[in-house]
Amino acid sequence: MTGLPLIIGISGASGVIYGIRLLEVLRDLGIETHLVMSRSGEVTIAHETDRKIADIKALAAHVHAQSDIGAAISSGSFKTRGMIVAPCSMKSMAEIATGTTSGLLTRAADVVLKERRRLVLMTRETPLHTGHLRSMTQLSEMGAIIAPPVPAFYPRPQTLSNMIDHTIGRVLDLFDIDAKLVHRWKAEESSDPAQDESATGSMSKAPLPRGRPDLRRLS
Repeated sequence: MTGLPLIIGISGASGVIYGIRLLEVLRDLGIETHLVMSRSGEVTIAHETDRKIADIKALAAHVHAQSDIGAAISSGSFKTRGMIVAPCSMKSMAEIATGTTSGLLTRAADVVLKERRRLVLMTRETPLHTGHLRSMTQLSEMGAIIAPPVPAFYPRPQTLSNMIDHTIGRVLDLFDIDAKLVHRWKAEESSDPAQDESATGSMSKAPLPRGRPDLRRLS
């Protein structure tokens, strides 16, 4: 393990595969992770995947119970790169925005903010009401990065895994971690999109896959 550790929070919003995939990628990169999952996050994992909770926990270097408010990541004296909440529910986001933390996940995020470290929230909800938007604005003003997992289509993804990995790669970019997952846009190879009928620069022109992806089959 090299460098400072990175905290990964998995809340109860849909999209737990983002948190799981982050743990896999960071493990392969040799980056130490501290994982905290909310109870709702564990329930969502059971609904959206065939993964066992124990197997997901095994991906992290350290695992902390949501109720363990005395864990290392609850203190600013424990140095980290920051934290990614993937996915981030509106409930967790609201707690972080107001500082009223009910468990270790939101406490750890609060600590990252107060220590002026990087906090990335992969918020998962649509549509958004004014309260959601105000919380996002407040968090952005406090230094957090709101990073909804919006898929990129310019790389012409062939699988759901391609879309997930590109998003994960972009989030890790925010920590200056290049996981080699991002199909980066090379605008200099398409200087005049008007003359390029596809307007996709150097991206693959393979057709998009048809059919509905099955999240439960992701490994």
